[in-house]
Amino acid sequence: MKTFAERLLEDRRLVLLRILSEQLGYKANSSVLAVAMDSFGHSVSRDHVRTQLAWLAEQDLVRLDDLGPVLLATLSERGHDVAQGRVVVPGVARPGA
Repeated sequence: MKTFAERLLEDRRLVLLRILSEQLGYKANSSVLAVAMDSFGHSVSRDHVRTQLAWLAEQDLVRLDDLGPVLLATLSERGHDVAQGRVVVPGVARPGA
């Protein structure tokens, strides 16, 4: 059985993917994503956002470009499928689940 902390982390990853799926060009920087996460009820640090983006990149769900003070995250096709619930990736919550 998953702990609350594990479920919360999985939801944060899904929220990041869903935010990116709604952006023009499917991209946003880590600073903007941290602010957007707060509007979805996830008050997290920019460092936490960067850490989760790195994890999502390892899963081929986003592509990252290091712009110095921020990371630019671009949603991959697979990431879009996960955000829409068409593909299941362990470690990422399913929409509506």
